[in-house]
Amino acid sequence: MAEAGSVNVGRGREEKEPEGLSQESAPTGTTISRVKLFDTMVDTFLQKLVASGSYRRFTDCYKRFYQLQPEMTQRIYDKFITQLQTSIRDEISEIKEEGNLEAVLNALDVIVEEGKDRREPAWRPSGIPEKDLRSTLVPYFLQQRDALQRRVQKQEAENRQLADAVLAGRRQVEELQLQVQARQQAWQALHREQKELVAVLREPE
Repeated sequence: MAEAGSVNVGRGREEKEPEGLSQESAPTGTTISRVKLFDTMVDTFLQKLVASGSYRRFTDCYKRFYQLQPEMTQRIYDKFITQLQTSIRDEISEIKEEGNLEAVLNALDVIVEEGKDRREPAWRPSGIPEKDLRSTLVPYFLQQRDALQRRVQKQEAENRQLADAVLAGRRQVEELQLQVQARQQAWQALHREQKELVAVLREPE
């Protein structure tokens, strides 16, 4: 069975040597930026993910549907894989933006390059590794905490909106129940009056 062409499932050499990691694209002595390595890792991960969820395995899970609608099965698979890749890439891009990952990796590349020709011991601001590590990691963790708090606040706001919508729906249901009850009572009263009127009309003069 033919795999989805638009999915770019890794085959042969492409799967074994992802772009950016092959010897041809990275000659000996050439330093690859960490941002490019990260992007290549993401691409390789997506290739392996798609390969593990191949079209053949997909059709094995839906054999009857595939036998009845092979073309529709192919379109569903293509759409699923495309949306899966897009969702993963969007999530990774969001993480990169929130953590300012690209700038951090580029700064790390600069530090490594500057340190290649240095012969003296590495300089530290305080001379105390633990203190310097804290001064570097604490701002990052605080940034992550702030990002998580924003997500929590956003989720809480959405939950409040949902709760308000549920309460409004309940109030509407209660109002409808009261209206139905009032109409039922009015109908019962009218029915009684009709019965009484009929009884009066039937009485002999």
